[in-house]
Amino acid sequence: MNLPLFIGARYSRARRRNGFISFIAAISMVGIALGVWALITVISIMNGFEKELRGRILDVASHVSITGSGGWLDDWQSLTATVGAQPEVAGYAPFILGQGLISLGSAVDGALIRGISPLDEPKVSSLQQHMDGGGFALLEAGRYNVILGEELAFRLGAEIGDKVTLISPQGQSTPAGLMPRLRRFTLVDTFSIGMNEYDSAMALVHIADAGKLYKSGDQVSGLRLKLHDVYQARRVSSVLSDAFNQRLYVSDWTRQHENFFRALAIEKRVMFIILFLIVAVAAFNIVSTLVMVVTDKRADIAILRTLGLSPANVMGIFFVQGVTSGIVGTVIGGVLGVLSALNVSTIVPFIEGLVGYQLFPADVYVISDFPAELRWSDVSVIVISAVAMSMLATLYPAWRAAKTQPAEALRYE
Repeated sequence: MNLPLFIGARYSRARRRNGFISFIAAISMVGIALGVWALITVISIMNGFEKELRGRILDVASHVSITGSGGWLDDWQSLTATVGAQPEVAGYAPFILGQGLISLGSAVDGALIRGISPLDEPKVSSLQQHMDGGGFALLEAGRYNVILGEELAFRLGAEIGDKVTLISPQGQSTPAGLMPRLRRFTLVDTFSIGMNEYDSAMALVHIADAGKLYKSGDQVSGLRLKLHDVYQARRVSSVLSDAFNQRLYVSDWTRQHENFFRALAIEKRVMFIILFLIVAVAAFNIVSTLVMVVTDKRADIAILRTLGLSPANVMGIFFVQGVTSGIVGTVIGGVLGVLSALNVSTIVPFIEGLVGYQLFPADVYVISDFPAELRWSDVSVIVISAVAMSMLATLYPAWRAAKTQPAEALRYE
């Protein structure tokens, strides 16, 4: 029998004469449980937010993009063999990207105009899933149809079937001077992905119509690539850049939105540290509890020492007692945290119904619900960290117990 483990477990289960010690022990256990619960739940929600935002951005943005010098690519068809040879590439599509103005009546607004190939665009974008009508199929070469972001169409007061005017900043010389190029387009559909950056500023047209508007001829702005694994974007972009001998500019979504996702990562790290302080405070309560237990059990320790128990075994007894509180609190908090993370989409609406207030109104925030992504790697780190903190908290009180001198402890007994 492992004597320190046996006695330590008995001490943990026994009812103490001093009720205040039991109260402090219960508080420390509850504190650890609350800290672990909050950590798992909040980190899972932040993972869900990051995944949701990344998905919405990548519905529009390129995993990898290839552009030429001066913003134009002359012979993009010659690049497809090299691009298609990469096993990570799931699809590619040409595009023309330019800035301009869009007007309807007296309303004028800036727009990011993207010319796309309706046949190739679904290979690299999921934007069509956020459209109400026929989507990309409505963009036919020579028909001059346009699809606008829902917010942009609202600001213009445009409805399906209205004629809007796209104005290119690249002018043309006339006897009256330099005049901007104008072209009337028919609004055939709108999209809404919940990202104001795109919903309020993007216009999609057929790539042939965009070429006529910008007078690009056979040139395109570049190629957009979709990957099987978005986390391979940086490696693929580096491989392609080397394959093209640095002649072309190859970028990826991690560079285009680097600051945004870096801010999310820093926020997640800081939130972990802040919430882990709850566990640290609860661990300090374990120290207080064990110090009082050691003082209360001085006579018992002395008797065990006189019976031949070594200082290391005495230390082991109180180490087991302290760690037991930490493990029990961690397990309870871990179970509650996992259950909360898996059911947060149900719990939050229930709380909103009770208080009669929407925590994240859809008309204010980009994401109005609470997406959560439970990652077992995060759960493991949190649980191991909490148990390790509990172990550290028991070392000093257990060491003090091992230093108890039997003669001094029993002198006045």
